[in-house]
Amino acid sequence: MTHSSTLTKRLSQLFTLVLFFGYAAVAQAQWDIMQYGGREYVSLDSVKKFYNFQTYKRSGNQIMLEGKNLVFKLRIGDQESTLNGVKFVFTYPVIESGARTAISRIDLTKLIDPVMRPSYIANAGNFHTVVIDAGHGGRDAGAVNAYNTEKAYNLRVAQEVQKLLTAKGFRVILTRSSDVYLTLQQRVDLANSLKESAIFISIHFNSGGRSARGIETFTLSPQGVAHYGSGVKPSDHNARNGNINDSANVALATAVHSQVLRNIGANNTFDRGIKRARFSVLTGVRHPAILLEGGFMSHPYEARLMENPKYITAVARGVANAVVLYKSAVSYRKPATRRP
Repeated sequence: MTHSSTLTKRLSQLFTLVLFFGYAAVAQAQWDIMQYGGREYVSLDSVKKFYNFQTYKRSGNQIMLEGKNLVFKLRIGDQESTLNGVKFVFTYPVIESGARTAISRIDLTKLIDPVMRPSYIANAGNFHTVVIDAGHGGRDAGAVNAYNTEKAYNLRVAQEVQKLLTAKGFRVILTRSSDVYLTLQQRVDLANSLKESAIFISIHFNSGGRSARGIETFTLSPQGVAHYGSGVKPSDHNARNGNINDSANVALATAVHSQVLRNIGANNTFDRGIKRARFSVLTGVRHPAILLEGGFMSHPYEARLMENPKYITAVARGVANAVVLYKSAVSYRKPATRRP
């Protein structure tokens, strides 16, 4: 797998500079909060000042905030943004109101701030146990293609991650270590039965037609935020078990997403972004939890890649490296600074 592309370098910079060390140069800023469409938004000018981005550039609807080795790109009217090449999908589009451009306050507090300042997430680094959930199994094959089943790939990745993280001193628990069927609730119950602090990573591979491809990572939708691709329902305003870890969830997702992309190599996949959803294993688990989709079994090229043991190892190494870096990032303590 090649790691020489510009995107790969930017992914590495993002994780090293932001998630590993935290973004140290946080300025004291007055938050410029506005109402728009019944929701609160925060101006990008105050975002620039608070996180100490040096420049604000605009070309048409494209906006770019630049700091030392950090580039934050957004587009007015769009929900997608990138931070050093890593894609995030906002809850609401970037807006323009008069002379000001802004992002929703919930996207700032529940997505951008935890990624920019992981060291401010309380108690997130207090874990030694990692639960790796190999999705599907037994009579539930998951996605199927001409080469193999999703359940088989999920288990291969999980077992590789277990080896890598055990060698690094972590306690690793697999929800399943063989081809057995587990309900979603059984997976949740296993994770929640742990008395110690832990993190939970569910491994999956995707399916969606021959043209769909790429890596995507899901965290639990914050309270009041819809499941990805759906409109807000009344039940979305109910807090779930996993919502107590909203900040840790997105920091962990960013770690895993960026490191898996890095280890696979930018030429071998496509970044579909970090998204929010209400999958059962995310809503029910009381520990920081994410779900990784490691590629599309239905895509001809990615299907062939998955049959290559090097690809499975690359995904597993990305997950393992991310756990180590995430723990370092959220364990480093900084003095309190006013949150957005």
